[in-house]
Amino acid sequence: MKVNLADTKIHLIKVEQMHQKAMVFDGHCDTILEVMNHKRTLGRRSSTGHLDIPRMKEGGVDVQFFAVFIEDIYKPDRSLKRTLQLIDCFYREIEKNQNDISLVVNYNQIEEANKTGKIAAVLSIEGGEAIEGDLGVLRVLYKLGVRLLTLTWNQRNQIADGIGEYRTGSGLTELGLKVIDEMNDLGMLIDVSHLSETGFWDVIKRSKAPIVASHSNCYTLCPHLRNLKDEQIKTLTDKGGVIGITFVPNFLTQEKRKTTVEDVVKHIDYLVGKAGVDYVGLGSDFDGTDALPLGLEGVDKVPNITKELLDRDYKEKDIKKILGGNFLRVFKEVVG
Repeated sequence: MKVNLADTKIHLIKVEQMHQKAMVFDGHCDTILEVMNHKRTLGRRSSTGHLDIPRMKEGGVDVQFFAVFIEDIYKPDRSLKRTLQLIDCFYREIEKNQNDISLVVNYNQIEEANKTGKIAAVLSIEGGEAIEGDLGVLRVLYKLGVRLLTLTWNQRNQIADGIGEYRTGSGLTELGLKVIDEMNDLGMLIDVSHLSETGFWDVIKRSKAPIVASHSNCYTLCPHLRNLKDEQIKTLTDKGGVIGITFVPNFLTQEKRKTTVEDVVKHIDYLVGKAGVDYVGLGSDFDGTDALPLGLEGVDKVPNITKELLDRDYKEKDIKKILGGNFLRVFKEVVG
């Protein structure tokens, strides 16, 4: 079949224009740890890893959650110190690149950053062991700019069990219940990615605010413990939350093949069908995985999601919601 090059060019221009008009909001990356370990810097384009400022600009990313991830060797008794070291690393990178990126702690600051052509960086923590069982530490981390806490990674901590402890069937601890209340009062986003299913239901019952799954996919399409079952999807979205579809191949399909951008959009399609277009976002997990799908090898390739959504006849207003509008809505409601 002969390809009409003129039509292809017009379509690609349409994709580019639509992507530029959208607010692109990514719910999760692990790049701070890469910088901390001297693998590269945030400000310089790199041929390794998945995310840096030059590639974020190419990918049209407007808002990025930067997660502080605590490696196993620092758990449990050195988690807070490691958290502070990583936050310090993040702050130093922001200061070195202040013409291109800005730390934001509320919705108005996101708008201000984007109006001046800067990327809005939101600080998050992946793993509640960072607070070392102390609500006072949680409050101090909030004052340092942290606006999202992923309650667990895969293991058990003082808040709850991660998905790696599914055999116990344990939910939130007494401290975990207090953490939910404190986060509600502070205006911090509660993230249930990595949390055990029992813990998930405890959070649903306890939280007065919408919650997020910053980087999780659909269990029905890929039955992995990190993915959400249909009942979880329905309940989380009924409470007004948002689910960030992640690009990690193991969470996209169990088939033994190379995944593609189409696999990512299949999970978006499924979520839209189950919950509606108002509750779906992006949660890449850039720099938190070794492999990525074809067409999403780095943050500069994010416009390929816009192209795939257009190819599937999504309306412009719905594409804008998926790319970032939904995450922005929940951020504004919870954080302010």
